[in-house]
Amino acid sequence: MSDMITLTIDGKTVEAKDGESILNVARANNVFVPAVCYLTRCSPTLACRLCLVEADGKQVYGCNTKVKAGMDISTTTPNIAIERRAIMEVYDVNHPLQCGVCDQSGECELQNYSLYMKVDSQSYSIKDIHRPTQHWGVMNYDPALCIVCERCVTVCQDMVGSNALSTVKRPSDAIDATFKSEMPKDAYAMWNKLNKSLIGYDADACTNCGECISACPVGALVSHDFQYTSNAWELKKIPAANPHSSDCAFLYYDIKHESIDNHATKKIYRVNSEPHYSTVNGAGRFAYDFENKVSSKDKVAFKKAVEAFKNAKNIKFNSYITNEEALILQEIASKTGAKLVNEDARRYQEFLNNYSKTSGKSLYSSTLADVHSSNFVISVGGYLKSDLPNARYAFNNSVIMNKGAGLYFHPVADPIMEKIGKKGKTTEFIYHAPLAEEAILYFILYKFGKELPAQVQEYIDSFKQTKTKTVVEEVKETVVEIVKDEATGEEKEVKKVVTNKVSKEVEFEYSTLVELFGKDEKFLDLLEEMLAKKDKFSLIVAEDLITHPNSVNLAKLCGLIDRCTAFDVVIIPSQTNTLGVAQICTLSKEVEGFSVGYNMKADFELSALGDGNLDIPALNQQEGTFTNIDKKVIPTNAALEFKGYTLNEVANEVLGTDVEYTIEYTAKLPTQKGYKSEQFDDLPNKFGNDQVEYRGYDLQSFEVLIQDDFKPIIDERITLQDDELIIYRANPINQFNEFTAIAHEFKDKLQDGIFFSKSLFEKLELNEGDKVKVIANNQELILSAYIDIQIEGNIPYISTFMKNSSSNALFNTYRFNKAKVVKA
Repeated sequence: MSDMITLTIDGKTVEAKDGESILNVARANNVFVPAVCYLTRCSPTLACRLCLVEADGKQVYGCNTKVKAGMDISTTTPNIAIERRAIMEVYDVNHPLQCGVCDQSGECELQNYSLYMKVDSQSYSIKDIHRPTQHWGVMNYDPALCIVCERCVTVCQDMVGSNALSTVKRPSDAIDATFKSEMPKDAYAMWNKLNKSLIGYDADACTNCGECISACPVGALVSHDFQYTSNAWELKKIPAANPHSSDCAFLYYDIKHESIDNHATKKIYRVNSEPHYSTVNGAGRFAYDFENKVSSKDKVAFKKAVEAFKNAKNIKFNSYITNEEALILQEIASKTGAKLVNEDARRYQEFLNNYSKTSGKSLYSSTLADVHSSNFVISVGGYLKSDLPNARYAFNNSVIMNKGAGLYFHPVADPIMEKIGKKGKTTEFIYHAPLAEEAILYFILYKFGKELPAQVQEYIDSFKQTKTKTVVEEVKETVVEIVKDEATGEEKEVKKVVTNKVSKEVEFEYSTLVELFGKDEKFLDLLEEMLAKKDKFSLIVAEDLITHPNSVNLAKLCGLIDRCTAFDVVIIPSQTNTLGVAQICTLSKEVEGFSVGYNMKADFELSALGDGNLDIPALNQQEGTFTNIDKKVIPTNAALEFKGYTLNEVANEVLGTDVEYTIEYTAKLPTQKGYKSEQFDDLPNKFGNDQVEYRGYDLQSFEVLIQDDFKPIIDERITLQDDELIIYRANPINQFNEFTAIAHEFKDKLQDGIFFSKSLFEKLELNEGDKVKVIANNQELILSAYIDIQIEGNIPYISTFMKNSSSNALFNTYRFNKAKVVKA
């Protein structure tokens, strides 16, 4: 951690981290410095130049100037005020006067700063050039409104890692030469760049996350489904958490009445976020309208639901539920003796328990926030782009913002992930064979482990060999040459340094573990270069490991990496509240007998989709908490009303209790599992200017007795016949579950089937609209075939986001399998 220093801002003594930017230090201490182009977690662009300050008597830019001990900073001077005023006038040159219909009006930073700096006249002018609007994926871009602050570009590059946006040249008239001498220097430089630039879009790289929309300070980028539907000031913001993935990122549901004729019914018009502090993936931003619309309570169905729970042998559910719902299901099961069945959470629970046996801690050690601040990251067993986009963002942020390095291990080639390395040039992508994940973990222990258990050390030693290789070194020698002076004819001695190349044989320690995932000894040399000056290490592991045939051993190896290396480890929960369910519930495998399903197919089903025996609320209609990947208990609020029954009401009948609101269970979450006895309404839910997340509370971790017991590595690989392929269980970007599938933004674009790289699609002689027969795991399915331009290689993936997807039958536990794929 950087040392703390003391400095002065506007006469106020403050503390800061040495090397932090002036702008961030000012913000953390509630000192206002205007800035349009800078986002707190991204690199500075110097596009707006409004953050001018005076530091130790010198005018500098607050976004890219680092603080020093004893520095004396003034945030405004007469000259700076003149510059800022001129900059705002330039931004207003030819900016369309359409605030009354602009979607950003009321929360527009151009409006705010123009008023703040009292811009009431215009000193500059230039002929405008027609800039037509463009439709980009889920959004519309209006270049006439764009002020080219580059926030969209920097958030796409520095946070998201897609590199889908960039500044491009545009035709324009030249600025009148007289302005250069007449106007302030920084204002002219800013105008000169603004006059020549627009934002360009690469559709093939875009993942439709919409983060650029959130980052845009004006109305240039807007979601096409929100444009011209509401004024910003009419909307009520409901603070909530992303219900679709385990980052549970902070977001707002922006709601108001459905129509002029229907004021009683509220509707979500969009999802908004805080781009300075939190990144929301595309599912969280656009799949918001999945509520269960119920007109009244069905008393007959309710009575049947109560009886069903009383008679159930199994209660089947997924992890798209709140902690409170999980606790209610646990109490019902304890009362009735039913088995709680949730395979997603049960596998995660088992993996975490085995991890704890070697790590000595009940929870994994890292968080996505830690990954963001790391400078060396390894990802194993996660298809990050789709499994958890915010984990990809964290990986990217580590490499780009921290000048870090990383290793990404996965069998599916991913050009979107590779864009991280394209800019950072320090990321290696290793596309290995399935089932090599175990070898990769042993390699990490081999390379980074210290004081390993004897059983593991002996096993690793069996993979080591001493080899020799020829190394060419440059050797500098000083030689003396006799040189004749052409003018006098005299000879004299001249010393020269000569560089000679010398070859020699050197011995080195080499691990055949490297060969197991498709690399050779050159990879070890590259790794040494990548590790230079790295001091904060993170390991991301995910579902491929949790579902692996030897997952018990993999979990123990991950725990050992936590204990015996410098890596902190984060284990990605595959669904929104997988970690919470794994902590709260006693989970079992299904037994024979009558089953109740909670958003799962069963003999009696409670469903938030309206397709079961009793309707229940969707997650955007509930108050409650999630336990997210960062091991924080995060509150979420109901955006929309639900007029039917809740699980809490069913539980009152089954348990004989009288609990009025589901959130009364928040304070009852199990303290022996690290939860606190805190009321829901007492949980904080905000970010501070100091970049600290004040949301909920941290789940407590406990010490666990270490039990080192490891199984040998599985050296098997998936062997293929000539007519077979490896298939992978995964989902398209932004499709997480049956709820994202019914949201209007994705419903009309619904694609469920098998997805090929373009090259494999052509190799199999498939055409758009074809269906294929997939034969695997003694099952035969007909699936629609699609091209995914954002994958490469010979492994297609098969989606399972639809409720009770039949495609799951093509796989065992492991996400990979072999299959025959032929045109239907």
